[in-house]
Amino acid sequence: MQSSSALPVRQGVLYVAIAATAWGTGGAVAAELYDVGGIGPISVSFWRFLTGLGLLLAAHLVRRSRRPETALSLRATFAANPRRALITGFGLAVYQTAYFASVQQAGLTVATVVTLGSGPVLVAVGARLTLGERTGVAGTAAVASGVAGLVLLMGGADGSTGPAPLLGIGYALLSAVGYAGVTLLGRFSGRENTGGAFESTVTGFAVGTVCLLPMALPEGLLPDMERPAWTLGLILYVGAVPTALAYTLFFVGLGVVRATTASVVALVEPLTAAVIGILVFGERLNAIVLTGTALLMFAVLFLAADEGSGRAASRRTPGPGADHGQRTSHPAMRTRD
Repeated sequence: MQSSSALPVRQGVLYVAIAATAWGTGGAVAAELYDVGGIGPISVSFWRFLTGLGLLLAAHLVRRSRRPETALSLRATFAANPRRALITGFGLAVYQTAYFASVQQAGLTVATVVTLGSGPVLVAVGARLTLGERTGVAGTAAVASGVAGLVLLMGGADGSTGPAPLLGIGYALLSAVGYAGVTLLGRFSGRENTGGAFESTVTGFAVGTVCLLPMALPEGLLPDMERPAWTLGLILYVGAVPTALAYTLFFVGLGVVRATTASVVALVEPLTAAVIGILVFGERLNAIVLTGTALLMFAVLFLAADEGSGRAASRRTPGPGADHGQRTSHPAMRTRD
């Protein structure tokens, strides 16, 4: 994986978009695991984390064998910033489990929309308060466009609701809080260059797995094996694609992409869910859903372009006193730009 400090901004945005697309399949796979595996959201999260961790550890060993001079030690990564690993792991465990619980109680569409709709707002506020990132009028309008698109998607979707929608919405909001915390921490760490993004992802998932195990045991850890090949295939997929691959790309991308921008680009996740609904479940997109999709894509494309132009402007403006609404006011970012 390319070092985030040398990663072009647009490539970082692409990484975040790919991660969000992969995440968009996770909720559908979890819902299928509820049916065929007979396990609850905490157990699904545990198997997702455990499988993803195993794949990440295997990739880490390959990296260490091929590039021992550049691949960081997991022990050294954790020792360098144990607070980051603990908070990241706990935050990942909370927001993924809460999201799966929301899918179970409120349905896939509502869970995804509420989580991803409130996430950018929380991240934008948190980035302004903790990181000093300025979105400006255009950035705020883009976030509003993205949220409005999600509202239209929710209102125009034909998907059925779950057994306890209000409880599911509460879980979705909890998931959004955890997502915002992990995103802000990942952005801060990437901006300050406090360790390898890949190695930090591995240590974070190790912590998350340990956190989930004692909670998954009373819920029922082992899935039913009436259809063993299908059940194991679902577990392997949810650990590989929306976990090991997606989070590695996401945290690498956060090294060069603003937290608010990353959170809005991640709004393509519900678009992925909509595509799954069309191809798998035969759902149709009405005019409201198409309008919401257009607003959503406008927000993603606009912020992606704004991110790149902002970086170009900061590189053309020398001196510590230059401030055109970008992150040049941060000494750490001036050295990286």
